Amino acid sequence: MGTIPMDDRRQHPPLGALHEYDGRRLMLHRSGVEGPAVVFLPGAGLIGYDFLNLHREVGRITTSVLYDRGGTGWSDPVDLPRTPTDVAEELRSLLHAAGVPGPYILVGHSLGAFYARRYAQLHLEETAGLVLLDPGHEDIMSFMPPQAAELNDQMTSGLDELPDLTAEQVQQAREQYAEIYSSWPEEVRGPLIEEHLRSWRTQIAETKNFETTVYDELRAGGPLSDIPLIVLTAGGANPYWANFMTDAQMREALDGVRRMQASIAESVPRGEQRVLEGASHQYLHIEREDAVIRAIRDVVGR
Repeated sequence: MGTIPMDDRRQHPPLGALHEYDGRRLMLHRSGVEGPAVVFLPGAGLIGYDFLNLHREVGRITTSVLYDRGGTGWSDPVDLPRTPTDVAEELRSLLHAAGVPGPYILVGHSLGAFYARRYAQLHLEETAGLVLLDPGHEDIMSFMPPQAAELNDQMTSGLDELPDLTAEQVQQAREQYAEIYSSWPEEVRGPLIEEHLRSWRTQIAETKNFETTVYDELRAGGPLSDIPLIVLTAGGANPYWANFMTDAQMREALDGVRRMQASIAESVPRGEQRVLEGASHQYLHIEREDAVIRAIRDVVGR
């Protein structure tokens, strides 16, 4: 592996550098002060720059790392979906090639939390702690109400046949993103928004193998060892679920999510769950930036 000159890339990352891994290029942006490296693992549909708000604050206390895994953002395309093991090993090789010393504090959001946990299963000696932002769970259905499986089928069926966005939908999304990322610097905000508009199907592609691969790998990897772990639970309603659930079903499902994520925290002696009331799944790191920074600080301190 080695650094690839950014002039060789058709789309230049607004921040960071490109590193070569297994014949493809991966974006990594590192900054901050000396200290244990905090590495952000985005959820499906998000990329490294989505966490720039946290990156700026974390960089005041320690080293902070943003990256795009293969097939997302400014990194080269790969076939999707991928296994948690592939993603974990890719990240490990990238961090080593970029000269980011371990052990690492991994901040995983949603799908990224699966990948962070898999990294810890495979490389405990390089994992100093975990902060999991509204994570999923391999046994999610055991925590959900009886009708959850049927509702899940309704929510996921037909995703491959979704039509392209209309010009009106693109413009509406662009305006919504502009509000969400209003505090991002201009040189990042514009490219980030356009990347989301271009690659919105990536979120669907990355999550296709939950029940065929992701869950099985996490189960087979066994329980986590004793490391500092904080789980942040989004306590607000899920806007997407609201299209398929009644208010009562939503309450039951959210109660199930709280229990599910509590079980992750309880799986290690130094685990803790914190519920962020009113926060949404996709953007809790923006809506409750203060709480996420506090959790990262606490894990760094431990």
